[in-house]
Amino acid sequence: MKLVVNNSKLAGTVDIPGSKSHTIRAVAIASLAEGDSVIRRPLAASDTLAAVEAYSRLGAGVRTQEDWLVSGGRLSVPDDVIDVGNSGTTLYIALGSACLVDGVSVFTGDEQIRRRPAGPLIEALNGLGARVESTRGNGMAPIIVHGPMKGGEIRLDGSKTSQYLSSLLINCPLAEGNSVIEVDNLTERPYVEMTLRWIEEQGISVKNEDFRRFTIPGGQAYKPFNRAVPSDWSSAAFFLCAAAIIGAELTLTGLDMNDTQGDKAIVDMLCKMGAMVEQTANGIHIFGGSLRGAVLDLSDTPDALPALAVTACFADGETRLVNVPQARLKETDRISVMHMELAKLGADVEELPDGLVIHGGKQLAAAEVHGHSDHRVIMALAIAGLCIDGETVIDTAEALNVTFPTFVELMTSIGANMRISDC
Repeated sequence: MKLVVNNSKLAGTVDIPGSKSHTIRAVAIASLAEGDSVIRRPLAASDTLAAVEAYSRLGAGVRTQEDWLVSGGRLSVPDDVIDVGNSGTTLYIALGSACLVDGVSVFTGDEQIRRRPAGPLIEALNGLGARVESTRGNGMAPIIVHGPMKGGEIRLDGSKTSQYLSSLLINCPLAEGNSVIEVDNLTERPYVEMTLRWIEEQGISVKNEDFRRFTIPGGQAYKPFNRAVPSDWSSAAFFLCAAAIIGAELTLTGLDMNDTQGDKAIVDMLCKMGAMVEQTANGIHIFGGSLRGAVLDLSDTPDALPALAVTACFADGETRLVNVPQARLKETDRISVMHMELAKLGADVEELPDGLVIHGGKQLAAAEVHGHSDHRVIMALAIAGLCIDGETVIDTAEALNVTFPTFVELMTSIGANMRISDC
């Protein structure tokens, strides 16, 4: 499928869908809790449904109606291989949950998942008493898990993704013994804060020593809950950046500036570049403006790189997106991919080991570009197309279903000239 985009004007109000990160954590914790939980306003997308499928295989009962109903607390050996599709978050968190089961589980995923590193998490789970191995010996899926883990003391490299630590924080409280995790080079700290808030609201005891050492008593238990999922700041970033570039006035509803999602930092970043953003009684209100280049540290917000790279192309002067080497380990190498595809549109972009340098203010031209089956790359290139004369065509648009199946619908509702084509 292809996404066809033309120059557009935007205005209006958008209700941002639920957070992928919150939804997957909700599914995991509800599955581990003894009893019935209700997840209200979940994000229904490929990644979150992969979590539903994984935990259903592990013995949870999940009904995906308007609200999701989860009957948990009875994890068991799956009757088939667990295929997480394109969801790295599901892979990492569910690997830890499978280590609580007395038996063998096997995990795989799509081509991108089978290229994403899990070695540090595998090593950590082995140090906690499970037996976990990559079938190809390369620290990537397919992965075989022999549980149960017992607890112990381990050291974890947190430089590639925070999801390794989140997996341990969610699952170690249910191990038989106590666990101590020493963390080196932690990135994406807000996602760890999100996980900690989830488990602490569940009454789980975790001693956090400056995000460098965590002590987790074993033998704890989760309890059922009834909770709404907050709107997704990672998805909102594309609407905020589009408004900033075009000079539009938009209101985004459902977002909470007090939520733990790291990508809410996009507000401060866009303000630094010259946009005007304010919180009102109706939601987050943005007035696009004359943008200027800036130096932006994305170590805690790697998912914002594609949208900000596009935004920088329309800002005067130089923008540096730095300190985000883990962006190379997402669904694609997003640093390399955004360099490659923005260059096709005529942008002046330099690739750094840990980010991008964009020399903004150049005239861009419509072209056919490759979405690389990466949902965030596709959405970023789409907002570029909104600001370019002519027709921008982005392939592999079916990947939008991974986290944001209603992206085109919501964009067109505020005036975007874009459509999905099967040709």
